[in-house]
Amino acid sequence: MKPLEFKQVNVRFAKDQPEYRTLPAYKDDAGEVISCWGLTWKERLTLLFTGKLWLRIYTFNDTLQPQLPCVEDPWGKK
Repeated sequence: MKPLEFKQVNVRFAKDQPEYRTLPAYKDDAGEVISCWGLTWKERLTLLFTGKLWLRIYTFNDTLQPQLPCVEDPWGKK
């Protein structure tokens, strides 16, 4: 999986941190952050056949924030 650019991007997390991939995202005033991820063909097939999506989050022992993986466009576009 790799993070993708999209029209509403207004922030890039870890932009100048070479140990991490830059994460293009949309962040609103309330603190909601939305990112978009592209899957390889192998990942697409694995998801299709297993029906499982794993989410790995590094909290660095801080509080876990609410997460909401989804396949729908958050702006309602197809």
